[in-house]
Amino acid sequence: MISGSGSGCKAEGDQSRSAALAANRFDFLRLAFACGVFAFHAWVLAAFAPDGAVERSLGHMAELSIQGFFIVSGALVFGSLERTRSLLTYASKRIRRLYPAYATIILIPVLISGFMTGWARPEALMEYLGANLIFLNFLSPDLPGLFADNRFSAVNGALWTLKVEVLFYMVLPVFAVFLRLFGRFSWVLFGLVYVLAEMWRLLLPVYFHHPLAEELSRQLPGQMAFFVSGMVLWKLWRTAAKQPGLFGLVGLALVLVSFLSPWLEPLRAAGLGGIIGYVAFAPGPSLQAARFGDISYGVYITHFPIIQALVMLGLFGPEQALVGIAAATVLVLLASFLLWHLVERPALRRDSHYRRAEAQA
Repeated sequence: MISGSGSGCKAEGDQSRSAALAANRFDFLRLAFACGVFAFHAWVLAAFAPDGAVERSLGHMAELSIQGFFIVSGALVFGSLERTRSLLTYASKRIRRLYPAYATIILIPVLISGFMTGWARPEALMEYLGANLIFLNFLSPDLPGLFADNRFSAVNGALWTLKVEVLFYMVLPVFAVFLRLFGRFSWVLFGLVYVLAEMWRLLLPVYFHHPLAEELSRQLPGQMAFFVSGMVLWKLWRTAAKQPGLFGLVGLALVLVSFLSPWLEPLRAAGLGGIIGYVAFAPGPSLQAARFGDISYGVYITHFPIIQALVMLGLFGPEQALVGIAAATVLVLLASFLLWHLVERPALRRDSHYRRAEAQA
């Protein structure tokens, strides 16, 4: 976090960083990643070709999209922390950005379930509400009367990543303290956390013979290498803005090599960070994805229950694929815009990047 004192040099640096913050495509990247997860879930939940080649390919794309989300969060949230004068303000920013929309998406299915079942199972509704409002979605993923006959019965299977995000938000201030303690050797800390996180993610399911091993490997600290890659991208922000081609070439090479062997997979987080740096800063149109509102978060947290509802109503399946895809796309976009304008935007501070991005478009 920045200190309260300042100087002309510091002010010039802050202005330069602010200008660099505006000149990137991170809003577009978030929306693209959300759409990647949307496409995968549309195929899977509609059961177009269960366990087929297309489903596996879309699954890889969704996994890369989620990892990309974590990298972008690592960069932007770390940057937010460094620009924030107090932990209280940092916490306020994170809560305002994440929780109002999240709570809305948890509450609406509960109300629908209650009306559909005549409020016959209030204990199940409260169990779902209580577990999901504190991000423990895996404890109560289902609601009575909703999606029991679908391929998967979970109300919103996309929300597991929010738990990982929140844990990162909580860990980050502690990590920042250790970075200051390491001083000029902070890169050693970045590297150490990266390596340990990848060991946890890849080796835990192999050596920890437990039914929850796979699930635990997907949580923090297992995803920390992707957040660290984003944090490093923030540290190298100006370099990436000046030399995006170099970041893209190195990143692409690392990602391609990471698919050659399971032992090389740990290179993927760093490679994705390089590719994201290239897409964010490469010359070309700005692609102002937030000009009408930052709907990327809305797309991510609304698409799963909307697709599930269409499947339940018989409007989304192999026989009417185009109808289902079109209906899901329209409804997800509508829900995302409503969520932004009615819930997300009013909850944000006036100086929020997300509100400024909309105003400056």
